[in-house]
Amino acid sequence: MKHPLTIVKVGGAVVEDEARLSRLLADFSAIEGRKVLVHGGGRRATAVASRLGIESKMVGGRRITDEQMLEVVTMVYGGLVNKNVVARLQAAGVDALGLTGADIDVIRSHKRPVKDVDYGYVGDVERADGEKLSRLVEAGVTPVMAPLTHDGQGRLLNTNADTIAAETAKALAKHYDVTLIFSFEKKGVLADPDDDDSVIPVITRADFERYAADGTVAGGMLPKLENAFNAIDAGVSRVNITLATAIDGHHGTMIVP
Repeated sequence: MKHPLTIVKVGGAVVEDEARLSRLLADFSAIEGRKVLVHGGGRRATAVASRLGIESKMVGGRRITDEQMLEVVTMVYGGLVNKNVVARLQAAGVDALGLTGADIDVIRSHKRPVKDVDYGYVGDVERADGEKLSRLVEAGVTPVMAPLTHDGQGRLLNTNADTIAAETAKALAKHYDVTLIFSFEKKGVLADPDDDDSVIPVITRADFERYAADGTVAGGMLPKLENAFNAIDAGVSRVNITLATAIDGHHGTMIVP
């Protein structure tokens, strides 16, 4: 019988909100047993880039990452955000270790091919090493994953944090009974984006395809749900999309096969 393990992904909007981040880290620290935290930080990266006079370019909600922006996201994701989160978890009694995909070769990716858009130094994940992560977890360590990967040739790549969470969950599902929680600033997947209480409690793959076709689900929620279903298909037991202050697994939207 596999031990339970909880993976919580926290979005960049929550990272930027001190009250919500403090609550999330307190709730995460209180989760019993094995756990992993994955964080974003896009809003902080945009703010730092602006202060440095570097323009942030987005297409369909996704960041174009040129050489200058790669330096910014490396500093912000792998340094500023990651180490602050690690320090705060240590203060809460969680023995945390900050990681990018390059650390111990834990997530390797390749540069996204140019099709309609050249996203620059953005990585599409090839593999995540669940064996190495499980060794850390069994040693009592809580990994804190930043949304950066590497290509094995010395190049860091900016990688979507939801993808990092899903790929980490898929890799660890071979070793644990994994619950993946996507926490962000909304209560769950909303039927009406203007109504914060219109949470869809359960979404199946068929539901998702229907919602995507009729526009109920759009924008950044589309790749989040794709990552959720990919995780379920790969053996992750439970996926929950919920408010950052409600990561107990009893709120928000549950993703089911």
